[in-house]
Amino acid sequence: MQYRPLGRTGVQVSPLCLGAMMFGPWGNDDEQDSIRIIHAALDAGINFVDTADVYSAGRSEEIVGKALGDRRDDVFLATKFFMPMGDDPNHRGGSRRWIMRAVEDSLRRLDTDHIDLYQVHRPSPDTDIEETLGALTDLVRHGKVRYIGSSSFSGSQIVEAQWAAKDNRLARFVTEQPPYSILVRGIEEDVLPAVQRHGMGTLTYSPLSGGWLSGRWRKDSASSPTSSARPSARFDMSTPANQRKLDVVEDLAVLAEQSGMTLIDLAIAFVINHPGVTAAIVGPRTMQQLESYLPAADITLSADVLDRIDELVAPGVTLNPEDNSYGTHELTPIARRRN
Repeated sequence: MQYRPLGRTGVQVSPLCLGAMMFGPWGNDDEQDSIRIIHAALDAGINFVDTADVYSAGRSEEIVGKALGDRRDDVFLATKFFMPMGDDPNHRGGSRRWIMRAVEDSLRRLDTDHIDLYQVHRPSPDTDIEETLGALTDLVRHGKVRYIGSSSFSGSQIVEAQWAAKDNRLARFVTEQPPYSILVRGIEEDVLPAVQRHGMGTLTYSPLSGGWLSGRWRKDSASSPTSSARPSARFDMSTPANQRKLDVVEDLAVLAEQSGMTLIDLAIAFVINHPGVTAAIVGPRTMQQLESYLPAADITLSADVLDRIDELVAPGVTLNPEDNSYGTHELTPIARRRN
């Protein structure tokens, strides 16, 4: 596996990042099986693991901590904070008060003395970015965190955070974690250019677009997404946007077959072939899923294949706007000129 620079940090990471969201009750509740999957990923050359405190209410972090053990120093370990961790309104968000508590909880669950990349899971319209950056800077200075990053920030928020760090002499975000896939290309318009301009690394999530590009749902398939955890607008097969996605998936499946690869290979390779992307986060629930993701790390897509993908989904376009999980908080009623 060929490793890549993580922005301008000097750190080298694998083009596939092991996402741990499915380890625990949210996905695979068999701890030993989850640990085996993590070990298999490390044995395959993946040296980058991403989790979050909110995943299975902390169980994911605990499983990752147990799995790494004496291999901890060989792994670039990332986790996130921000999402609610209980009913207390102050046990969430980007305040100094919560960050100082959340990092200690994550360190304990991960069984480590430092976090390589500590990320704010979402931007907050109610918290000054200087508040968040100030607390994170102290964690870096105290040695509890090596680097800091953002997730699901819009292009303007990325730039604002960079300038706030510069103006106030604070640690800056060195990575951004946005959604990106063949079906969800919105970040190509402003997020990826902003990240590249500021020398940041990009670890993208949902390269299979929530299962749409895994081959699980096809036009002739009797199955459809039914999880209550999924927003209905994203997975309602009757909507025109999702019907269009089904059509595109059929065409992509043909393209993949003609190119001698699986649909999963094509989808993940598309993401990591973008020059602005450092790594694609893959989140297996089973060993079989992990094994299906690994070949993409060594695939380079030809210009003809990339051109055909652009014909099916134009650059910068997200077929179903409901799939964009960044920037939407900025489209408040007042921003749309509505009372």
